[in-house]
Amino acid sequence: MKEIRPKVTLVGAGPGDPDLITLKGIKAIEAADVILYDALVNESLLDYASQDCTKIYVGKRAERLSTSQDHINQLLVDYALTHGHVVRLKGGDPFVFGRGGEELDFVRQFDIPTAVVPGISSSVGLTGLQQIPLTYRGISESFWVITGSTSDGNLSNDLYKAVETNATVVVLMGFSKLREIVALYQSYGKSELPIALIQNGSLPNERVVLGRIDNIIQEAERSLVGVPAIIVLGEVVAKHLEFEAVKQEVATLNTAY
Repeated sequence: MKEIRPKVTLVGAGPGDPDLITLKGIKAIEAADVILYDALVNESLLDYASQDCTKIYVGKRAERLSTSQDHINQLLVDYALTHGHVVRLKGGDPFVFGRGGEELDFVRQFDIPTAVVPGISSSVGLTGLQQIPLTYRGISESFWVITGSTSDGNLSNDLYKAVETNATVVVLMGFSKLREIVALYQSYGKSELPIALIQNGSLPNERVVLGRIDNIIQEAERSLVGVPAIIVLGEVVAKHLEFEAVKQEVATLNTAY
């Protein structure tokens, strides 16, 4: 009979494209006795698991109903104690709005060994794939990664601070707050600030919408972009290869009217 050695490993699966997981992440999947995976995880990664590995879907999709965190926490402990090595496979990076810290805190109460394999967060991965530099000498000295809303549904307080800076701001889980974010930036006189929306980033059905604060709502509606999507605000968005084309299109429309 196989000796059970409890262990929980948090693994970041990256932003969606299965090629963007780390080699160490793949090795963890291969060694797993149980895998608890999220909605945003590319299921092709489960092909690396052994045939006798138990795979459990636990939802967790931003801005939508999903499996409760308390239930997931308990599953991690229960399966570790009864099966051995549990891999918690999470989209992006476990510690960037992935509640990885909460999960580790719960598991450690039971003296179960833990490990973390970092993943590529959508905040840096999707902007990188779109060739939008989060920092750029003379333009942006820092970047902020902020959740769109707090647990009580309000706009994140950090956005009210970030809007006062020249930093690049990446908003995760905030598409439903797009109108409020636009209104906030307009109130600070930043109507012309470049902004990008990236839906299903790194996947074949990816959609990218470019614009400025004043017209991004209309562009989003015209393009039918929706969740899951990240929002990128800052002058660096103008570095996107297609931003000049968008700028010229807007100028042409304005001339026509």
